[in-house]
Amino acid sequence: MSFIHDDFLLSTPAARRLYHEYARDEPILDYHCHLPPKDIAENRRFANLFEIWLEGDHYKWRAMRANGIPEKFVTGDASPKEKFLAWARTVPATLRNPLYHWTHLELKRYFGIDELLDESSAERVWEQANALLAGESLRAWGILAKFRVRAVCTTDDPADDLRWHRQIASSGLKTKVFPTYRPDRAFLVDRPEAFNAWLGRLAAAANTDIADFRSFLDALRKRHDAFHAAGCRLSDHGLNVCFATPCSEEKAAEIFERARAFVPVSPEDQAQFSSYMMLFFGRLDAEKGWTKQLHLMARRNNNTRRFRELGPDTGFDSIGDWPQIDALAAYMDMLESEGALPKMILYNLNPAWNYAFATMIGNFQDGSIPGKIQLGSGWWFLDQKEGMEWQLNALSNCGLLAHFVGMLTDSRSFMSYPRHEYFRRTLCNLLGDDMEKGLLPADFDLVGGMVRRICYSNAERYFGLPL
Repeated sequence: MSFIHDDFLLSTPAARRLYHEYARDEPILDYHCHLPPKDIAENRRFANLFEIWLEGDHYKWRAMRANGIPEKFVTGDASPKEKFLAWARTVPATLRNPLYHWTHLELKRYFGIDELLDESSAERVWEQANALLAGESLRAWGILAKFRVRAVCTTDDPADDLRWHRQIASSGLKTKVFPTYRPDRAFLVDRPEAFNAWLGRLAAAANTDIADFRSFLDALRKRHDAFHAAGCRLSDHGLNVCFATPCSEEKAAEIFERARAFVPVSPEDQAQFSSYMMLFFGRLDAEKGWTKQLHLMARRNNNTRRFRELGPDTGFDSIGDWPQIDALAAYMDMLESEGALPKMILYNLNPAWNYAFATMIGNFQDGSIPGKIQLGSGWWFLDQKEGMEWQLNALSNCGLLAHFVGMLTDSRSFMSYPRHEYFRRTLCNLLGDDMEKGLLPADFDLVGGMVRRICYSNAERYFGLPL
């Protein structure tokens, strides 16, 4: 039997029935990812296995460095094939790392390759995969069709002019592709040079002059409107902690003017300004019925030498340990007090906080829609079997798993769609085990119906995308 077989990760008869009858064939709504819209618009053809599999994949880069692979073969000037061969040498060392599962699941699902990847199989895998990549079925559009992806939500700056999204919308691609509004650069008043450079791009995208704080807010609102017209129904913020320090408009305007004059502001003023902006963005989202996503607890760019050499998103990030709950509660309560709390997904990267987050969401459910406030799926360092189970257990014990909107790829790679399968198998294995133990009824319509909704239809209902 091959390593990736029909019942991979499914340890009981009930788990196998749940997966094969209720989960396997559901389509995908990838409501948060980092796929480049340009690659979709141009229906990118990948020249080789390196381009589709290792290009930009900091998960693999971290493992290669840990395996003693020199940087030349990770992000350096080695050839694509040399980098792939270095990855193949690393794979046997990833046993019990989720990369071992993902690697072989992806090889199986994209290329039909069953053999284990190592130095001895690397040449065969390289040749077989590259031959298939030359065809139409593994270009960007073919991949979306192959994995039954109904919709993709990319991650986009408000200063993006959305031209690739316009091209996709007029292309005839069956998969719907929508932008997500991620205004993280709006908080950079502590870095005036970066902030002012971004303001220039924002002003151009909004076709407006940003002369003062009010015109800054107007430009952001204009882009919010433009994103909505393009089908956007989600925003996103990547934060260490949620900002919730009271700040008047006058104070925010004063801080803005200092940053506009290239005067750095203090950490305290930056927190106040960001708190004002988070309320502003929350109100915008609530007005339009959007879902706000908060990605919390990532400690980024820890290795300053490598950050200077290679830049961000190159594999030098980790789990943070900042206190979360007081600020998160204060932020949500301020919006709730105004009647302006949007639908919200809270993603937690530190498993020590899972139960605190899972109980927090219950404070702000208001009966308007099922699961208005969501505990986000396990992400980044927690999007593996154990991390997924921790998130599912916390949500089940403190909230309603039945209304969970399920998995996403959160990836820059077109090779990541089997993560949905990996999640579905993990979900079915967890629930199937409960059924076998008598902890859940042996009612497949009941439990399987919930599985089916978590895999797709909960997300379709919740987000209200113009599919």
